[in-house]
Amino acid sequence: MKVIICGAGQVGFNLARYLANRNHVTVIDNSPELIAKINDRLDVKAILGYASYPEVLEKAGAGATDLLIAVTHSDEVNMVACETAHALFNVKTKIARIRNQSYLHPNWSELFSPENLSIDVVISPEVEVARAISRSLRVPGAFDIIPMSQGLVKVIGVRCTTETPIINTPISHITSLFPDLDICIIGMVRDDKCFIPIPSDIVRPGDEVYFTVQTSKVDKTMQAFGYEGGDAQRLLILGGGNIGLCLAELIEAQHPDTHAHLIEFNEKRAEFIAQRLSKSVVLCGDALDSEVLLEAGVESTETVVAVTADDRVNILASLLAKRHGAKRALALVNNNSYSPLVTSLGVDAVITPRVVTVSSILQNIRSGKVNSIYSLGETFGEIIEVEASGTSSLIGAAVGDINVPRDLLVAVIVRGNRVIIPNDTTTIQLEDKVIIMISYRMIPKVEKLFATNLDYT
Repeated sequence: MKVIICGAGQVGFNLARYLANRNHVTVIDNSPELIAKINDRLDVKAILGYASYPEVLEKAGAGATDLLIAVTHSDEVNMVACETAHALFNVKTKIARIRNQSYLHPNWSELFSPENLSIDVVISPEVEVARAISRSLRVPGAFDIIPMSQGLVKVIGVRCTTETPIINTPISHITSLFPDLDICIIGMVRDDKCFIPIPSDIVRPGDEVYFTVQTSKVDKTMQAFGYEGGDAQRLLILGGGNIGLCLAELIEAQHPDTHAHLIEFNEKRAEFIAQRLSKSVVLCGDALDSEVLLEAGVESTETVVAVTADDRVNILASLLAKRHGAKRALALVNNNSYSPLVTSLGVDAVITPRVVTVSSILQNIRSGKVNSIYSLGETFGEIIEVEASGTSSLIGAAVGDINVPRDLLVAVIVRGNRVIIPNDTTTIQLEDKVIIMISYRMIPKVEKLFATNLDYT
């Protein structure tokens, strides 16, 4: 399949990396430096130019392209690129990243209707990041929560400490030591290295662990990891940009028992946010000012979320908030080089907009019998949910014969409304929904096993 990616920034680069192995990919950007980076690191075609220009799209092969993904830094360029691709080249599927919330306001919801703009999918990174943070607030201790199988299953990421009950335990022994712990550990991060574990791997302090669990058992499972409690009752948001405002609005709408404070440096922006919110307390001040943090009640706050436009401010403000008594701190970090250092300094979780945005886009372009997909990052792998159809060679196969150490792990089988954490002897049945953790090199094997195309459409 032929794909054009407009924009070679972090999101565009990572999308090109994901898609290059299975598709013919062309990347367009007007930055010589970014195009040089694409040429140096990826096996894709790179074109220097403005993605909305017809002659540039024509040079990129738009006339024979199946999918266009517009993720430049300009909303307007993204929209025009999609319109041009539709009107002049009849590109089947167009996806645009839209960041300015004015375009996305409910008052103008008709803007992206099919009869007005020829954009099939609109992705707002700020909204997606805010939703991801909002989900994590429902499970204290989790730094990532991914709903799958229509909400029946959750993929949860937690960080293990010296106080975590299951540390220094081989994965194969966890269920025998904790009989009520019905989970499957599908991924681990240790010393900045990501891997799919095998049963003999031992959980160590400092490990970040991803596991699957039935949604109804989340609270009991988190207790086994040393975390208890429901939604955060007191939340402090540092930064009133699009993410901070969207998060505050989600909290008011979805977390009625949570009391939120928001600190914004710019006075006019703070006034605007105060007018948009009905229950949250908005303060104008510097998130790095201890007096402002104390005025916002940081010492009794359960969760602090730092989402300013400056990575360094987010990191330092998170650490300062914890020093003043906040129980948990999450920091938005865009710079890849900062991420490995942040959690070692004491920040509980890093929010990476690039990973969230890429996952949102991939979610909208998978085809075949893939119900859902989530990327854990370019060096990790993907969690996918695939339906076992009548043509699949897996019908009747045992899970132990499917798993590939370090590369493919069958984590959950959903049979009707029943959630099964399988063992090696569990067999796949017709119409089972199978949740699998795979490395990227395993995509062809999964395609073959499930008789479906995991390519992008």
